[in-house]
Formats: sequence, structure tokens, C-alpha cells
Amino acid sequence: MTIKSDFWIEKMAREHGMIEPYVDKQKREGVISFGPSSYGYDIRVADEFKIFHNAHATIVDPKDFDHNSFIEFKGDICTIPPNSFALARSVEYIRMPRNVTGVVLGKSTYARCGIVTNFTPLEAGWEGHITIEISNTTPLPARIYANEGIAQILFFESDEECKTSYADRAGKYQGQKGITLPKL
Repeated sequence: MTIKSDFWIEKMAREHGMIEPYVDKQKREGVISFGPSSYGYDIRVADEFKIFHNAHATIVDPKDFDHNSFIEFKGDICTIPPNSFALARSVEYIRMPRNVTGVVLGKSTYARCGIVTNFTPLEAGWEGHITIEISNTTPLPARIYANEGIAQILFFESDEECKTSYADRAGKYQGQKGITLPKL
């Protein structure tokens, strides 16, 4: 496996629709950066959020998830309550080739503020909007800026295709659009 450069990422985005929309130059002035980097691509967070709340005093259960545990919010700045989290999605729609896997890591600008992002690997053959979990680990409210950088994808290419891709096994999050809650 080899990590892929910005040249490869741009080629895959333009010729194969791997990242849509694709920004061809990193944007930095006055925003949390997004776009291509040396060996990755910085994705943006969309302006749709599901902010966790405890008004119903429910139990968080991935096998029986209570959809009423969230308040929906749409806007340029999302404020996450102290010691809470929100779900969001990437602006970009991602299409992973059969011989590529992606690892998503949060941006240091947010991490230095106690804001942690959590992702699962982008498996070979998977496509969709990335659902993003954003945790505010601080005792203070935290702001998240929509349409700005939130994380970086590192792409790893194998010299051969996988035997069974995420698409082949009809993964439950294949083709997800918008913020996707847990499925069993």
C-alpha cells in the first residue's frame, strides 16, 4: 500500500469523480482550510447538524437508536453544548475505488480547542457523504463553522483490487446522503 499524493488525488477526482465537489487549490484565508494537501484532501462540514440532547433521558443504544435524541439545526455556525456532540456530514460526496481505502483524521485547529472528530475508515468500493461525529470535550459551548475544513482524508492505494468491496457486500451505509444515523 502506498499513500497517494495531491497529483493522484486531483486526477482521481477529475477523471473518476472520487471527490465531488472537488476544490483544486487549498482555501485558507479567513477559513479553516479545505481542499488538497500534500498527501490528502481536507473535507468540509456541511451546514446540516443533528445536535445531541438529553431532554428525553433516553439511553444511547446503537441497536435501538432513539431518533428523538437530536435537535436538527441548519446554519453557518453550529454551537455544540459542553460535553456533548453533534452529527454532521461532509460537503463532499466520496467514491472510493476498489483498490483504495481512506483514513479520515480531524483537523488540528479543532483538536487544539478540545473538539474531537470521529470517523470510520472509507473502505474500498464505498461511496457517499461522510457522516461526522463532532464531540465537544470542553466544559464550554463550542462553535463549528459550516462549509469550512473539518478533517483530512489520507488515501492508500493497493497494487491489487480487494476480493470483496464494501459495494460487493452491500454495506448498510453504501450511497448514504445527508447525515446517516446508526443502522443495524
